[in-house]
This record gives sequence, C-alpha cells and structure tokens, in this order.
Amino acid sequence: MSIKDFRWLTVALLAFFFSLDASAQQKNSVTSILEVLDTQTGERKVVKEFNYLIEAPNWTRDGKWIYFNSDGLIYKIDVEGKGNARLVDTQYLNKCNNDHVLSADGKWLAVSSSSNASSGWTSYIYVLPVDGGTPRLVTPYSLSFLHGWSPNGKTLAYCAFRDDSNGGDIYTIPIEGGDEKRLTDAQGLDDGPEYSPDGRYIWFNSVRTGLMQVWRMNVDGSKQTQMTFDEERNAWFPHVSPDGKKVIYLTYRKGDLAPDQHLPNKNVELWMMPARGGKPKMMTKLFGGQGTLNTNSWAPDSRHIAFVSYRLNN
Repeated sequence: MSIKDFRWLTVALLAFFFSLDASAQQKNSVTSILEVLDTQTGERKVVKEFNYLIEAPNWTRDGKWIYFNSDGLIYKIDVEGKGNARLVDTQYLNKCNNDHVLSADGKWLAVSSSSNASSGWTSYIYVLPVDGGTPRLVTPYSLSFLHGWSPNGKTLAYCAFRDDSNGGDIYTIPIEGGDEKRLTDAQGLDDGPEYSPDGRYIWFNSVRTGLMQVWRMNVDGSKQTQMTFDEERNAWFPHVSPDGKKVIYLTYRKGDLAPDQHLPNKNVELWMMPARGGKPKMMTKLFGGQGTLNTNSWAPDSRHIAFVSYRLNN
C-alpha cells in the first residue's frame, strides 16, 4: 500500500470511527425526527419522533412501510407512524450501518454490516428477505458500503476502499456474488452510487473537482458527467425518484467540514434538480447530515420523500 493509499484508507476509517463515536454519544442524547417532505408543496410532516438515534429511511415499494437502522439493527414502521417500530430479523447481523437498500420488486433487503466474526471493524454487503431471514454474503472484501440496486435486481452498486483506491471508488457486483467491477478511479472520494429507474445510469457524488458534487455515468462507468456546479455547497447522496424525473440530494455549506466528510449534527439542506440536468431548487433546511438521507427514500408516488432530522437533547 502506498503512502497515498494509506492516507485515504486512514481518512475513511477515522471518519467511520467518528461516526460510531457520534452514534454512541447520540444514542441517549438526541431526538430523531422521521419526517416526510412533499416535494410539490414543500410541506414537512412528522411521522414519528424517537428518543434515540435512527438513520437512513427506505420507503417500501408498496408504500406502507419505512425501514431504518438504529444501534446496529434494522427496523420498519408504518408510514403514518402508528404503533412502535418493528424489528427486522437480520439474525447474526447486529452491526448494520446506515447503508441499506430495498430491491425494486420489494422482496429483498440488502445491508452493509460489520462481520461479527471479525476482530476488527469491517463492512461487507449482505442480502436477506425483506421481512427478515438468513443473510447471504455478497461482497468478498471490506470495506464495502452499499447504496444502489439495479432495477432488474441483478447488480449492486457500492462505495469501496481497496488497497489501490484513490480514496474510495464506485464498484458493482452481481447479486449472486463473484468478481466486483471498479467503475471510477478519479483522485479523491467517489461515493453514494445509485441506479436510475430505467437502468441506464448510476448517479453518485464525487470530490474530484474540489467540492463534493453530484455526478452521473453510464452503468458501465463511461461518460462520467458532473451534474451540479455549486460553489458554496458540498452535495451528497443523489436519489432518483421512481418516475426517473427528479433527483434529491443533501448539501453541507462550504467550510462546515472537509469536502469528503459527511458528518452528523450540522445545518444542512435538501435540494432537488431535474434528472435530465438543470437548475436545482432548495427544498428545505434542517439540522442533520449523516443519517438524514444516506440511501434512497422516495415514496412510490415520486412526490414524497422520507428523511431524518435531529434535535440535541443536551
């Protein structure tokens, strides 16, 4: 491993351990507010408040449930917030992080999780039935952070740190496992890969031009194209609406953190832009960051999107 590679791997590990530490500190000192944003009216509706840390909502394809992670486990809750959150049985996986997605057919859940058998910190990708069941390992290597699942159900897209990485790159792998394929090799972090609903593109965020910005490429990694050009904000985690027309993403103000960081407890904004490209629109401001919008949380109607804001109790 070169000095450059070691530096980027160290940055990734420090960022994750900071996130773990922040999660531990927030567990009993933060209120997590699961909300739904109407992207047509801008109205925000509170689904439910939790007196502990929850992260990364996923809206189910039938429109009935929202999945999220908390304290290493996966839960789901009725979209109206009725009743308590229900635990999803991930069996021996009890170190799930905030990178989890649902399959397009609504039958499967894929999670990123540390391996219980490892003596150190890891992150592999597993697949299991959406209502719980025995997980199956997909990625042979760590560190792997899941973000996208192809519409045809055959391929996963993720951010991975390898010995020859330039700071985290985009990879894909067949859902049945096998050889992973590296799609990016630009200097700096590439993260948050997500498929467009038509299966033509992978959207992602990249720091290659200085600030973190939204990019798009063909599914084979060709024609990597910058889609946002904000000189005052770092843009993270683009999520494409089910109808393929809109993209929503999270921004941090320039100077609030390093461009390759996505930290908790920050003043952030949600922006939306046309999927074909064009002028973005600021949708709402909130206190959050890490955990707010890590993975796709669009409702099936392509109008509403779920996210998490936070309130520090101390």
